[in-house]
Amino acid sequence: MIGEGMLRPMYLDSDRDMKSGEASTSAPKYVSYQDVQKHKSKDSCWVIIEGQVYDTTPILDTHPGGSRAILKYAGEDATYVADAELKAFKPVHPPGTLSQLPSEAHLGPVDPATFPKESKELSQEERRVMEARASLPPPSAALNLHDVEELAEKALTTTAWAYYRSAGDDENSYHENVAAFKRFWFRPRVLRKVSVVSTNTTMLSFPSSLPIYITPTALARLGHQDGEMNFTRAAAKEGLIQGLSQYASCSVEEVMSVRHPDQTLIFQMYMSPDRVAAGSLLRRLEGLGFKALMLTVDAIVAGNRELDQRAKADNTSAVRHRLNVALDADVCWEDVAWIKSLTKLPVVIKGIQSVEDAIIAYEHGVQGIVLSNHGGRQLDFSPSPMTLLYELSQARSDLLWRRDFEVFVDGGVTRGTDVLKALCLGARAVGMGRPFLYANGVWGEEGCRRVVQIMREEIERAMRLLGVSNLNQLSPSMVRYIDREPMASRL
Repeated sequence: MIGEGMLRPMYLDSDRDMKSGEASTSAPKYVSYQDVQKHKSKDSCWVIIEGQVYDTTPILDTHPGGSRAILKYAGEDATYVADAELKAFKPVHPPGTLSQLPSEAHLGPVDPATFPKESKELSQEERRVMEARASLPPPSAALNLHDVEELAEKALTTTAWAYYRSAGDDENSYHENVAAFKRFWFRPRVLRKVSVVSTNTTMLSFPSSLPIYITPTALARLGHQDGEMNFTRAAAKEGLIQGLSQYASCSVEEVMSVRHPDQTLIFQMYMSPDRVAAGSLLRRLEGLGFKALMLTVDAIVAGNRELDQRAKADNTSAVRHRLNVALDADVCWEDVAWIKSLTKLPVVIKGIQSVEDAIIAYEHGVQGIVLSNHGGRQLDFSPSPMTLLYELSQARSDLLWRRDFEVFVDGGVTRGTDVLKALCLGARAVGMGRPFLYANGVWGEEGCRRVVQIMREEIERAMRLLGVSNLNQLSPSMVRYIDREPMASRL
């Protein structure tokens, strides 16, 4: 509600003590709930967050989600809202958000004795979610990622599901991301020793137990209270590399507190018009423990995600508008050189959607690119990552299989065979986002680990059936592109 836009380096370049999580609570006296309720207009807007009263009037016009996102909670407790699908402040704001407010905005603790008695009656939405979660099977019952998605649709709140699942316009790119993999068929080799297979690989020289990584995504706390920390714990135990979004619902401090010392984390950022803040962030990433920087370039404005907007019709605090922050629509290739001048970390550009831009990225000396259309959430009819990978392999195969420039694919992966198809065409690894969000919303950390286990089982099985014992043995000769249904009748 108050600070997604301040995430630019909100909790990365502040010298304040963040141990308490929010602003100081050394107020001289209590504020009554009745006094708070008197301030519920644009002229004077007070809200209660975690037992503290804040005057948010000065930031109404500059709040990234618009003044309406705050005014709907004016004079009330905005921490959690019993009858709302989106529980207001907590799930979408990392610790440290409130420390960005001026000290005079903190009016003091609310007097608990003045609060009205809470109603214990559950809303229809809360009852639906409670019943769905009560009947959930254990993670081991999920045999594939489709099972995980089906359970997530039932167990997540309507708002969380709408945000995670939503895609741009008519969702053609979203569906094409999956369909594109089906146009590539294997050419298996037989009579090869494959009793022992290795899925180990590297990304940007950092080790990974599988050729997949957890792609950076926003607002994992909409699904589970531990949010992105569950990704971090699961990645550590399963040996994966994790990308952390600039718009994660957990702070960097929280994520780093559960990170294994040898764990590889990549920080993903959006370019902000505030170059001072962006520069401050870039200079600090290495010291914070990140091993690489991923710059997202395909989301300079928010896509038209109608599923999320329909959720807004029932709940006026749609997440999409909470993340419609001040992005820089003028970010350009010159900014890539500027970024490289401020950090020694490897730089990867995420959101490449044409062969031409892949070539330009290589010429600018970045260490990698991610072929991605933002999960089909931005421009509808943008190409699927797998289709673009194939085009790149045909036009500039010299950009693939390199040690100084790695190509990643992100979007549409639902099976281990999808991963191997991408690797056959020269991808170094593939990113996966929605499956981890879904699993986190259903089972938390154990759900995230189950996603990895499913992919590990599928990749190892497919490697044996394909006739390879090591990922380095994969090659373009093992797949063929078919622009029709292979078994379609010619009659």
